[in-house]
Amino acid sequence: MGIWPYLAAGWVLLVALYGLVTSHNLIHAIGCLAVAQSSTYLLLLAVGYRRGGTAPVYSDLTPGTRPVVDPVVQALALTDVVVGATVTALLLALTIQLRKRHHTVDPQALTGLKG
Repeated sequence: MGIWPYLAAGWVLLVALYGLVTSHNLIHAIGCLAVAQSSTYLLLLAVGYRRGGTAPVYSDLTPGTRPVVDPVVQALALTDVVVGATVTALLLALTIQLRKRHHTVDPQALTGLKG
């Protein structure tokens, strides 16, 4: 597989960070954070991939006959998806409340937030 998945994960992260830095809208910034989170999915897939590997849950495999993938990486990827969705939902809910109270989602206009 080589270095390509790692480069793809780095490229996706850099694109997301560029979008985050240049964002003038909180919803766009939250979307960029979600894209940055997806770069970690690519990274975990690259780490856990084994050519010809199979799931380690089959009982008919004799140990050492075929390579199996690491289930810890799969669990981390699933946890990453759940945490990413939860954080995105929370940030969007906070943005909605901010829009209701201050009538803007532009971070430049929110510099003087006080009680």
